[in-house]
Amino acid sequence: MNEYLRILKFVKPYWKRVVTSVTSTFLSSLFNGLSIYLFIPLLDMLFNPQKIVQSQEAAGNSYVPEGIANWFRSIKEQLLRLIYSGDQMDALFRICIIVFLAFFFKNLFGYLQSFIMSSVEEGVIRDIRNTVYRHLHELPLGYFTNERTGDLISRITNDVALVNGGISALFVTLIRDPLLILVFLGLALSISWQLVMISLLVFPIALTIIGWIAVKLHKERGLSQERLADITSILQETISGVKLVKAFGMEEFETKKFKKVTQRYYSSLVKITRMRDLSSPTTEILSVIAGVFIIWYGGTQVLTHESLSASEFIGFLLIIFQLMPPVKELTSINNRIKEASAAAKRIFEILDMKPTITDKEGAKSLESFEHSIEFKNVSFSYGTLDNVLDNISLTVKKGEVVAIVGPSGSGKTTLVDLLPRFYDPIEGSIYIDGIDLRDLKVASLRDKIGIVTQETILFNDTVKNNIAYGLDDCPLEKIISAAKAANASGNAF
Repeated sequence: MNEYLRILKFVKPYWKRVVTSVTSTFLSSLFNGLSIYLFIPLLDMLFNPQKIVQSQEAAGNSYVPEGIANWFRSIKEQLLRLIYSGDQMDALFRICIIVFLAFFFKNLFGYLQSFIMSSVEEGVIRDIRNTVYRHLHELPLGYFTNERTGDLISRITNDVALVNGGISALFVTLIRDPLLILVFLGLALSISWQLVMISLLVFPIALTIIGWIAVKLHKERGLSQERLADITSILQETISGVKLVKAFGMEEFETKKFKKVTQRYYSSLVKITRMRDLSSPTTEILSVIAGVFIIWYGGTQVLTHESLSASEFIGFLLIIFQLMPPVKELTSINNRIKEASAAAKRIFEILDMKPTITDKEGAKSLESFEHSIEFKNVSFSYGTLDNVLDNISLTVKKGEVVAIVGPSGSGKTTLVDLLPRFYDPIEGSIYIDGIDLRDLKVASLRDKIGIVTQETILFNDTVKNNIAYGLDDCPLEKIISAAKAANASGNAF
């Protein structure tokens, strides 16, 4: 749950839109309740034309609790006075106009709520992705050595997308549905509080079952996201290494491995769907049981005791049926929040990873390289027991050309990677012009270093932009000159 609360911090910049969306939700809920309640005077007009305002006020002599029910009853009486003033045709005309306006404003404010909240949800998802992506660039190279590329991609894409459901659950479901429940419950109480009490008997049982499902769902959702990350990792590895797969004839082997992982993910999703979908029919069955008792009790009030009019009873049933969807949706909100929390946990595992290569306080900028680079008693280990580099000392003067040779795995690349501070040595120091690298700003250090990697990497962009990588205003002449110097010009320009 803590992870979910941390996700909500990303909503803060959008608080004005959230307030507007909540206001639209409130107004939509009110007009929704009004549109349903108007069926009661409509039924009276059609099937009991002699009924007058006084009979409406006298209907339902049973005790009504203080509070919201009386507030709704007061509004109801004012509305009925407005409708029933004049003759029956005037009343029918007013009902039609009010019904139209109620549905119009209900849908208008419903649209505004949905549109505004969607911009908030998508904005939050965009900000989370940008934050995670930015943070990845601040992490040391060693972090990416220990993490699977496919897993990181899965967290930025799939896990962040799953968080969207949790945001929607809070700012749409958790606000809209309680308001709808409040409106319909108030209308129902203004008709018959006894029938409402019967309706509420279903809640404790339903919430207990839904709570048990949510706990199971939270655990399984975390496993499913890990299995989806496995799929992404295998795809990334096999596509980037397709030449090696084909060279060794491992197509069938990789296919079997992929099928095994997708089967595990499939099984997890089926289990999640089974558990998640169990909450809705459970709530509906319990609601139907309560509905049967409501029909029986309400029917006796109409037929035997005559304490409830037929139009009010039918109106009450319409209100209760409108009450069921938000109740069902609300009982599933815990599941959605649990799913979002499981995904958020994987996201914050990245954001909580602290960069180890940082600028120390008072670090200097490297303005230029003048004299030499010195490795002094440098040792390095990737966290294993044995050092990859052990007590290395050497000096390279400006203008010298140095070749580092040795068998594969002897530490050649590691030695060079220490110079731009992709890693820091565990012992010893590296100096440029007599200044320890750790006393320099990382950005200024790397700005003075040019690197040609062993692996050929081209970004999904033009040849021009790949050559001028990171330079927005690089002249075309310099780009062509660089391409010719690398014997890579060809017919590209």
